[in-house]
Amino acid sequence: MKVIEMRETGGPAVLELTERPRPELTTPTEILVRLVAAGINPVDTKIRARGPLLPDGLPAVLGCDGSGVVEAVGAEVTRFKVGDEVWFCHGGLGGPVGNYADYICLDNQFAQAKPRGISFVEAAAAPLVLLTAWEALADRAGLLPDQTVLIHAGAGGVGHVAIQLARAAGARVCTTVSSPEKADFAHALGAEYCINYREENLLEAVMDWTGGRGVDIALDTVGPACFRASIPAMAAYGNLVTILDPGPDLDLKEARNRNLRISLELMLTPQLRDLPRARAHQGEILRRCGKMIDTGELRIHVSQTFPLAQVQEAHRLIEDGHVTGKLALTIA
Repeated sequence: MKVIEMRETGGPAVLELTERPRPELTTPTEILVRLVAAGINPVDTKIRARGPLLPDGLPAVLGCDGSGVVEAVGAEVTRFKVGDEVWFCHGGLGGPVGNYADYICLDNQFAQAKPRGISFVEAAAAPLVLLTAWEALADRAGLLPDQTVLIHAGAGGVGHVAIQLARAAGARVCTTVSSPEKADFAHALGAEYCINYREENLLEAVMDWTGGRGVDIALDTVGPACFRASIPAMAAYGNLVTILDPGPDLDLKEARNRNLRISLELMLTPQLRDLPRARAHQGEILRRCGKMIDTGELRIHVSQTFPLAQVQEAHRLIEDGHVTGKLALTIA
């Protein structure tokens, strides 16, 4: 089968198209999936540049997200049959199991039935960002109806689904964007107020929107400077969640004075630490998101696709920044 392999860390050029034997079922609970599409996420570029997240992870096949068609099932698999369409977040953290490939084997419990209302490309682009946004807002921040939510980079991969999930929960949403076009995109997803961070002061804009109270929840999808800037824009007893390392030498005096709850969100932890209950919870999240997709409450925006052989170009585009929505690889 064709596969994109990295044998060393570095720039996009370390991603090489090569051939590997097709994987075979090794346990009675596994399924073999012929991949139709794979999601591309910023974490892929970080693993490529810095190294696998799993020990002894080179050579590695990247790609955490995939969608495709079941080609074979183990003797104990009852959830799926040959020909079923599935989506999942599994692999891509180091070693030979990843979705930049023609095929992948995984335990059937880690896959879910693909939503009927979207394409394979949209399905492949969705799991990691959906799980991240849901865990950040619902699990970490305890999102409630009528709360005010600030979502940074609302036109990005996590941001554009976080807007929709917050609105579906009955919250009011403001978001940061970098252009009028991205503001239009975020408004169409349900954002009530868009802040062009290149032209507006974040704190002043948030306080104007909330009548001086600050937001109940802020989701940082950008990094340390964004995390720090969010603290004074929070309401007392608010929840500030970041999906990135907030950086060293944090001054949390103002956060303490506001009695903020600060949370870190990494949806890869259940894979990295082998946490079955947490992975089962993520499966339930995907099932619920799938229902929202099929009822029209939630949509996945893929701005550009690339054939498997052009994965280097896709990585360069992500590292340039400011991708709207998601990117994906078309495999079959």
